[in-house]
Amino acid sequence: MSIIDLRSDTVTLPTQAMREAIFNADLGDDVFTEDLTINRLEAMTAERLGMEAALLVVSGTMGNATCMLTHCARGEEAILGDCSHIFLNEAGGMSALGGVFPHTVPNLPDGTMRLDQIEAAIRSENIHFPRTRLICLENTHNRCYGAALTPDYTAAVVKLAKSQGIFVHLDGARIFNAAITLGVDVRELTRGIDSVNVCLSKGLAAPVGSVICGNGKFIARARRIRKMLGGGMRQAGIIAAAGIVALEEMVERLAEDHTNARRLAEGISTIQGLATEPDRVRTNILYIDLINRRFTDDEFMARLKENGVLLSHPGPARFRMLTHHGIGEADIETAIEALRTVMKT
Repeated sequence: MSIIDLRSDTVTLPTQAMREAIFNADLGDDVFTEDLTINRLEAMTAERLGMEAALLVVSGTMGNATCMLTHCARGEEAILGDCSHIFLNEAGGMSALGGVFPHTVPNLPDGTMRLDQIEAAIRSENIHFPRTRLICLENTHNRCYGAALTPDYTAAVVKLAKSQGIFVHLDGARIFNAAITLGVDVRELTRGIDSVNVCLSKGLAAPVGSVICGNGKFIARARRIRKMLGGGMRQAGIIAAAGIVALEEMVERLAEDHTNARRLAEGISTIQGLATEPDRVRTNILYIDLINRRFTDDEFMARLKENGVLLSHPGPARFRMLTHHGIGEADIETAIEALRTVMKT
């Protein structure tokens, strides 16, 4: 039986064009900034996102950690959403590696944080308090049904931060998904941001890698932090080569994933015993809740696997599904029928 893997868009496999680019990559030592393929990817990404400079890192988690450690000294504070990936899913790296104190603000269903609550979280100058140094946004927002933050909202946060002398970091792992669904140039989502992390190995289907962007001075400091974290990867043009193809060929097709995710949510909403919110699906992420509890979460996942579908399990009676390259319209219909079969058993 073929498996329809909806656990994450990280399960994508590199395209044939990526494999050929890897084979033909012009390589050098990146620690000496001599890998021409990496240099090309970094320049391309910076230009695409409207930033001065860029740096290839192994993963989005490393990218976010590198940015936070570059912006913040030990004992300083970062404001971020209570449902953010940095706070929930990055092994506490901001604190463990950098001694950065997290100050959480509630995320609203659309992935935003209220501006007045962000402002209230900013510390006054007092020797008892950590200094607030950074505000972190996430676009698209993983835990909020892949919600896309708008240019207006991002601009409002940037304006608030600049008025207080605070940096803004954007976890833009799926920022191209946001740009596609909002119908804007991706630069509209990074304008005024001090740093951004974009992932190549999710919806863009590269096998590995993320890129962080900022101004030239920031990236020069970040390069030292990356080295400290073990990210001097030498002839990593074999990674960058696939990333170049991802940026050149895989961005516009993200719209297909969004369409498939909405169809999947619509189908699930008709299945008794399951609940989802099709109106919230704007990109490639959706969540479903197991309302009928006649079997456990593990039993539900096992039965669905027997019917050829995999999903992830972020919490009790809650499951996550992501559409991606390699999942077509027929797979979506098959997955809906598999879910229907499981709930009838």
